[in-house]
Parts: sequence; C-alpha cells; structure tokens
Amino acid sequence: MKPTPNQKYTIRQLFAEMKTKEDFLSLLNYSKEVLYREKMIPFSMKQLNFYGSPKFNIHRFDKKFYHEFEIPKKSGLKRLIHAPTKGLKEFQKALNLILHCVYEPHYAATGFVPDKSIVDNSKPHVGKLYVYNIDLKDFFPSIDASRVWGRLLVTPFNLGTTNERRYIANMIKILCCHYLPAERFVDNVWVTEKRHVLPQGAATSPTLTNAICERLDIRLSGVAKRFGLTYTRYADDITFSSMHNSFPNKEGVAETIFKKGSTFDLELRKVIESQNFHIKENKVRLQKKGYKQEVTGLVVNDKINVPRSYIKDLRHWIYFWERYGYDKAYELFLKKYSNNRGHVKKGKPNMGMVIEGKLLYLKMVKGSEDSTYLGLRERFKTICDENSNDNNKTVNTHIEGLLEEFFLKMDKPIENTNTQKILDLIFEEGLDRAMELYKT
Repeated sequence: MKPTPNQKYTIRQLFAEMKTKEDFLSLLNYSKEVLYREKMIPFSMKQLNFYGSPKFNIHRFDKKFYHEFEIPKKSGLKRLIHAPTKGLKEFQKALNLILHCVYEPHYAATGFVPDKSIVDNSKPHVGKLYVYNIDLKDFFPSIDASRVWGRLLVTPFNLGTTNERRYIANMIKILCCHYLPAERFVDNVWVTEKRHVLPQGAATSPTLTNAICERLDIRLSGVAKRFGLTYTRYADDITFSSMHNSFPNKEGVAETIFKKGSTFDLELRKVIESQNFHIKENKVRLQKKGYKQEVTGLVVNDKINVPRSYIKDLRHWIYFWERYGYDKAYELFLKKYSNNRGHVKKGKPNMGMVIEGKLLYLKMVKGSEDSTYLGLRERFKTICDENSNDNNKTVNTHIEGLLEEFFLKMDKPIENTNTQKILDLIFEEGLDRAMELYKT
C-alpha cells in the first residue's frame, strides 16, 4: 500500500522525533498499519528485541531466519536469493516503507524507486550515438553492515545525534543484514569471507543500497558532466551515453572516451573503487549507433522499445494458436519456452497466462495506445473469447485481474523472463507473496 502525502509526512516526523526503541516500535507499527490497515497485527517489544537487539543476534549465525533459492539470469547463470522468513520479513516491509518516506534517492538512481522503472532508466539514452554499460560485482553482498550503520547516522536519517538514536541505527542494521559468504578483494586476490552484509532478497536491501550509493551517484554524475555524457544507474547497472566519443585530455590532445585506460575510464574506476565497489569486467560493453543498443533490457536506438525477438515470440504464439488451435500451438510453444525457460519450478507453463503477462509488460514499455500492443491484445482476446468454454485452454479472467493488479502495484518492472515464476507464486502462495518477492 502506497502511503498518502499525510502519512508520508507523519512517518518523517515520527522518525525525526524518535528517541527510544519504544518510539521506534511505535513508528514500525504505524508503518505496518499503513501497509495492512485493519488487518494489521502490531509488533511487540519482545519481537523487536528478538529480531533487532544485539544480544539476540546469535541467531544470525544460522540460516533459519532466511531461506535460499535461485533465480536464473539471462546469461544462464543463477542468482542466489536469501529471502527472510515471515516474522523478519514483516519487520523489513514496515521498515522499508519508513526508509522510502525518509530518503529521496538521487535523480540518476532509477532502480527500486517509487514511480520509476526501467523505462525511466532507458529514456535519457534514447537516440545517442554511443551507449556504454557497466555492471557492479556482487552488488548487495558487497555492502557490509558497518556501511549501513554509518549511512543511517547522517543526513537525512540523522540517527547519530544521540546514543539512543545510534542504538536504533544498530537495530535497523541488524534487522536488514545477514551473515553470508561474500567475496572481498584482498591483496589483489578475491577471497570469500563470512560477512555481515545486505542480503539479496530482503525488502530493505534495495532502498538502503540507493542511500549508500548516493555519493557514488553524485560523483559519477560529476564525471558525466565533465565529459559531456548522460548518466543513470539502475541498481548495479550503470549506463553512460553521448553523441560523441572524443574529449581533449590535459595536453589538449583528443582521446577516445569509452576506452580502457582513457582519462574517463581511469576516473570512472577511481570513483567506483573509492566507494568500495568493483566493476564486473565481462559486463562492460560499448554499443554504437547502427547496432542494437540496449539499456536494462530495453532497446534505445530511436525510441524505447522491447527487443524484436520479444514481439516475434508473441506474434508466433498467437498466430499458431489462431491457425492450428491450442493443442498444436502449445506443442510448439512448450518446445521453445522450455529451451529458454528451463527454470520453471514445476509443472507445465500455461501458454495463455504467459502471453497475458508478456502483453502487460509490452503495454508498460510501449504504452496502452501503441498500435503493436493493441493489435496483439485484440487478437489474443479474440482467441480467448472463441475458446471461452474450454477452461483448460483459456486464460482465467480472475488470473488476468491478478496479473493486472500485480504489475500496476509493483514499484519496479519485472523482467519478462520471470513471467512464469510470477504466475507460479501467485497460484501457490498468493498475490502478496509474489509482490513481496519481486520487490526485493
């Protein structure tokens, strides 16, 4: 539930005025009430002490308060997720709403920001001659708990003004961090250590990373301005773009900007390393005009668009369904879908539901009035209407409503590769569970 302006103001005031952990508990319960309204069950001090007090923190050394699972990446590798169990998750959800109200992210940050999406991240780079992308290595686990605590002590959180407020900062750190194996660059060698870090899977991790990356965003925006570039960041995905790839160095000699060892490259790496991040070298790429340019999965050559393959798949599946009927179309769909999406947790994917989810994503990217979206949507509705009496071969209208609600309520867009994962979660654990997982 998104807070009203009055609720947001109240949360900010209560956060600024809190002095004790009793005040903190009261604020958490106010935030929880905003989220759940009449269904809200208040947190108790016993619960807060259990999950957030240092003397109860011994449970962090085992894994029973987080469960692990994997989500596939586009590269085919796996992303390890540490999702909190129910009790801790409720604290993190309430706390995340508080953090959203108190902290306003840097304008260049577009990931995990209310009312922003990958579309907002991609728009500034449309029509540029050069698009330069880099990714940061192990984004969430690279942030230690000490950095979280230190960030909470200063503006705009200002929890360092008294010992009592510093104690609250420590409770927040404990609520949001977890002991995990994390890689660190020590003496020019990557080593794995058990560290107290931000887990990928906690609701609070994205919001806290934006706050911690504020100095990074300020400095990289400054670098971009110096070289005449445009800069945005979507979580660990950093993008620069420009109409030029040349800049005079200190000697006044023109040098290539987007090149390893250039003045720009050296300054970029210096800033990133100064903020305790590292570049994932195999994800550094320069995309030139005349070739497909992508930013966070969207094509930006002339306008914001999905890749051609995305539309091609939709058209093929709908055409086969129209031409040959559901059963034959499903055979063709399942063969390609299974090859590309072999991670489906269990059971066979529902072709109608996958198409519906992809259409909703297309609508978000291209707009509700886009002719391509409207044409495909109309053809899909026609097929569903013609087969409305066969419950096993059509999209249930209730599920359509759930998907529509899911996409509209999310603070960030969902990668189209995970549509079936979303549907599995909606069926097995409910809409709220699906939203909680994909907000992390």
